[in-house]
Amino acid sequence: MTDPAGGTPALPYGTPDTPRLAVRGEARLEADPEIARIAVTVSARGTDRSAALTDLTRRNEQALTLLKTYGDALEKLETGTFSLTPQLTEKGRHERIRAYHGRVTHTATLNDFTTLGELTTRLADLDLTRVDGPWWALRPDSPAHRAARTQAVHEAVQRAREYAEAVGARLDALLEIADLGAENAAPAAPAMRAVAGYGGASQETAPALDLEPQRQTVYAHVNARFTMTRPAL
Repeated sequence: MTDPAGGTPALPYGTPDTPRLAVRGEARLEADPEIARIAVTVSARGTDRSAALTDLTRRNEQALTLLKTYGDALEKLETGTFSLTPQLTEKGRHERIRAYHGRVTHTATLNDFTTLGELTTRLADLDLTRVDGPWWALRPDSPAHRAARTQAVHEAVQRAREYAEAVGARLDALLEIADLGAENAAPAAPAMRAVAGYGGASQETAPALDLEPQRQTVYAHVNARFTMTRPAL
């Protein structure tokens, strides 16, 4: 069967002997997060460009060295942006630079939450280093996504079976399953934020943050179409 206007296949509407049945299956599951991401921003500022860049390079190396000491717990480390911005004086007719502001941002992905609190504290204890996060998440290939999709299909079949039984019929054949997507809920707001500058407590005495992983919600939605036997009306 085709659409006379466009020539594309039209939806099967069924017949009195083989009615068509269309249902929607949904699933909503909760799962423990598998990874956590934190953003680490290192800054430096000075009246001399070379000095500001040197300070930024040194502080950036300290942050990266600290992150890499966590070995396998650090699943991924990516550099986002780097900037060295001249700041002009607010008054005066000429373009006079009063300071240079440098910044480097990294994103770290960790899979060991037992060390996350300690790492965030130690990073925030570095000079002019800011830590944002954590943002909890599931991996794209997490078994939780498959479980949600499977549950959504089972729910669609069960719902279709109940509709068929309500009119004295039974399911006959599956025509189509349309996957409408299975994804995490919108990212939650950061669970913590730490900003440190000009020293502070030493790394040996800074207490580790107690961070509780935030459970993730996984959704799945499918449309399913069936044929059923002739109803006993």
